Amino acid sequence: MQEHIPVALDRCIALLTPSIIDKTNAVIVDATLGLGGHSKELLLRFPNLKIIGLDRDLAAIDIATKNLSQVSNRIVIVHAIYDEIDAVLENLGIAKVDGILFDLGVSSMQLDMAERGFAYSQEAPLDMRMDQSRGLSAQDVLNTYDRSALIRILRVYGEEKFAPKIADNIIKARETNSLNTTKDLAEIVKESIPAPARRTGGNPAKRTFQALRIEVNQELEVLERAMPKALSCLNIGGRLVVMAYQSLEDKIVKSALAKVSKSRTPLGLPIDLPNSAASYKLIIAGSEGASDSELLANARSASMRLRAIERVAA
Repeated sequence: MQEHIPVALDRCIALLTPSIIDKTNAVIVDATLGLGGHSKELLLRFPNLKIIGLDRDLAAIDIATKNLSQVSNRIVIVHAIYDEIDAVLENLGIAKVDGILFDLGVSSMQLDMAERGFAYSQEAPLDMRMDQSRGLSAQDVLNTYDRSALIRILRVYGEEKFAPKIADNIIKARETNSLNTTKDLAEIVKESIPAPARRTGGNPAKRTFQALRIEVNQELEVLERAMPKALSCLNIGGRLVVMAYQSLEDKIVKSALAKVSKSRTPLGLPIDLPNSAASYKLIIAGSEGASDSELLANARSASMRLRAIERVAA
């Protein structure tokens, strides 16, 4: 496995710092713990800080537990999906927190472990589950979804122009029992896309693998549920920082943050009416991409969009 480099580490810490630096017992939720890179650095820099780390991937939790052993007394690691954030905090007896960090999408560890089936460049079983203890695998989806459902997920989640042809070839392959590995699927996609289109935009299987991964893990539905829950879990002065890596995720985050940071006072009035001011304010106007130095050090950061918001009222 390649060395793990947390994306936008210093920038995320800088954005979270104002909400925790002056608190005696600050609490942050790392909603996508992964291998623990962001959490470890936060705990090393802030001795007043405690973290609740969530992850749906048991393999990641095992690695993170080892990586965080020197600060294990200040972190509680929970096997949970991030739309369960409110229930996790309630179970721990925590009403509100001072910061929440989301690092969305597939992790470098999941991509690097060929047997997980996320990577189209390595032969592996068609799994793609972030939580291998439950749920449908990519193999289940490919073998049981009808043509219209396959076309829908390829078009919506993968923005794949050739979705009908790919779906037709998937159905043909499963009828002959010749769709069993990531290599089989990548080859089907390649054969379904005209040669001129294959010459641009990188590996032609990328969009199909993304679409399947999103469907298998219900990533967009989970994120839509998680955003309002996370916002409601913040203390006044608490901050939410989110890194998204594809446009569908970022659109959900952008919409959720815009909704709560917008005043309800009618346009044209010089001041906010009572109880009409927004309870949250954007820390970043729009979104940020990775810095030039980050891009050089960490290829995974190329598609990252960073957004941040602060709760300013109850």
